[in-house]
Amino acid sequence: MITPAVLISASGTMILSSSTRLGRVVDRTRSLSDRLQEVSSGDANAEFFEERRAMLFDQLDKLTSRSRLLQRALTSFYLAVGVFVATSVAIGVVSFSRGRFGWVPVVMGLIGALFLFYGSMLLVFEARLALSTTHAEMDFIWRTSKRVVPDELVAQHKTHYVHFRKKSDD
Repeated sequence: MITPAVLISASGTMILSSSTRLGRVVDRTRSLSDRLQEVSSGDANAEFFEERRAMLFDQLDKLTSRSRLLQRALTSFYLAVGVFVATSVAIGVVSFSRGRFGWVPVVMGLIGALFLFYGSMLLVFEARLALSTTHAEMDFIWRTSKRVVPDELVAQHKTHYVHFRKKSDD
């Protein structure tokens, strides 16, 4: 009966962190949506207008995918908690029935573990997507800032930026 309790705790931790991540994605989506509206209602001839609009749209697209992955992960973790609780109950019922149906808690525990594993894999995909959005936004900022900063300063920092990107891409 201890194992399902530990797995319930693990699932609860995953639920808490995933809920926090989903909240941050929703906040970021609202913020970018507001920025996209501002950019679109502004001067179409403004510097970097098309690039900024394209970057914001791409970020919103990726945030939508991230939120869907997080919602699926949360569903999976909630199902895992439910199955692990049912596993604990099944262990108690099997002990009263003198060992009959001893396979039921094992099967239920395995199903719960599969839900936990599936949710974890979804979080891995979401984290990779989050990393790609961060890289895309930083690349955009680097490209646009190079146009407004003196060439000497850009040349000074270019080698550091290229070195950093190669390390982070490995």
